[in-house]
Amino acid sequence: MKITIAAVGKVKERFYTDAIAEYSKRLGRYCRLEIIQVADEKTPDRAGEALTRQIRDREGERILAQIREGAYVVALAIEGRMLDSVELASRIGSLGTGGCSQIVFVIGGSLGLSEAVLRRADLKLSFSRMTFPHQLMRVILLEQIYRSFRILAGEPYHK
Repeated sequence: MKITIAAVGKVKERFYTDAIAEYSKRLGRYCRLEIIQVADEKTPDRAGEALTRQIRDREGERILAQIREGAYVVALAIEGRMLDSVELASRIGSLGTGGCSQIVFVIGGSLGLSEAVLRRADLKLSFSRMTFPHQLMRVILLEQIYRSFRILAGEPYHK
């Protein structure tokens, strides 16, 4: 199975890139992992709703251009469904046994995801009602994907 993470913006801090590299290496034994970064838009302070929507739409177009037809898309969104680790593992496992060859997890920028991306999503997933920095969210997501594959393989994981 191929797991793709499509995310807005670059990861700048070394401690995040180190953690991403570590989980990417660990996931190599379970799946083919691809991380796609699309450019983020500069957002002026106190941007109005119209400009905010335009920025999300431009970032959304870049994300959608990276998603293959037939891929199962999971958009990370505060208003999405909350799953525990076992439920996420079960969803990934079911998709794999059901013939899905690619799951794309989408992480928006600081303004969130466009309506077009949310409409394209097969699942809207929330990790919390709290807001996390999108760079940190990549690490959290990779850890949960890794944990999912360990659960599916019947291997121990820390609770």
